[in-house]
Amino acid sequence: MPKMQRQTQMPGKNSPPARVIPLFSGSAATLRPAGEGVDDATLLAGIVSGDHAAFAALVRRHTVRFYRLAYRFTGRRAEAEDIVQDAFLKLWERPGMWQPDKQAAFTTWFYRIIVNLCLDQAKKKRPLPLENDGEHIEDEREAKEEEMIAREKERLLETQIALLPDRQRAALNLCFYEGLSNQEAATAMGVHLKALQSLLMRAKTTLKERLKFMISE
Repeated sequence: MPKMQRQTQMPGKNSPPARVIPLFSGSAATLRPAGEGVDDATLLAGIVSGDHAAFAALVRRHTVRFYRLAYRFTGRRAEAEDIVQDAFLKLWERPGMWQPDKQAAFTTWFYRIIVNLCLDQAKKKRPLPLENDGEHIEDEREAKEEEMIAREKERLLETQIALLPDRQRAALNLCFYEGLSNQEAATAMGVHLKALQSLLMRAKTTLKERLKFMISE
């Protein structure tokens, strides 16, 4: 797994040791929530003061959701991990970026950072279809025919989503996979609601056209 290696010039409260931020020390599904009973705003206030424990708690609380978005966007585990790590390091180094009296909820605001990093990454190269990391492989010899067909349809859908224009893909992932409302997704992407709705409509129209052979008459 990638390690956080970015360091400030002088060690101190703004230079978190790598062991404090074990973003991916195990399977994402097994990460346990931290900071129970403490809201995000309180943890962020601690981060402003250089509190490593508050930072680690916030990271563990929200890593899975942000990693999931980055992974669906990039299609690669290592790249998704790097994006989430970079985003959290930006927050540690500049905790004043989030202002609770001016910003949306922390998670909506942080989605925007993740989306921007994903879009920056997409400018460098086109994403590939999601990896098959072996975690859900079944013995196809024993699979029923309809299950095999369903898996193939899902694979084709993922492939076509990966080929959508970057902003359409981001809008689709936020609304349909992360469960954000259209307004929350618009805020996360820094666009007006109508623009977000237009992105979704164009994405769905394109997917419907490309995958019309999969739709039963």
